[in-house]
Amino acid sequence: QVQPVESGGGLVQPGGSLRLSCSASGFTFSSYVMSWYRQAPGKERELVAAITTTGYITNYVDSVKGRFTISRDNAKNTVYLQMSSLKPEDTAVYYCRALRYVEFWGQGTQVTVSS
Repeated sequence: QVQPVESGGGLVQPGGSLRLSCSASGFTFSSYVMSWYRQAPGKERELVAAITTTGYITNYVDSVKGRFTISRDNAKNTVYLQMSSLKPEDTAVYYCRALRYVEFWGQGTQVTVSS
């Protein structure tokens, strides 16, 4: 089954850090644009960060710029989201998406930022 698998979510205090990982198999990972989305309760899913196939170009939603970093390791078929200076408003389910001519979504990992 082709489905990215997210990991690394959890409960963290405001100001803390987490690193999410998304491991993929069943498709040519290095050919896919990878991105992270998130969905908070009662809100629409939003794009958080994206990275091109080579990793040379990245893009972020304004609310996470300077705090989150997306990266990828094509040798390990994995994309990462390093999150720092976390805020309660970052609380959401975080999803990994792979896109080329088709798209694949992971099942999500919960991130909760609370004291």
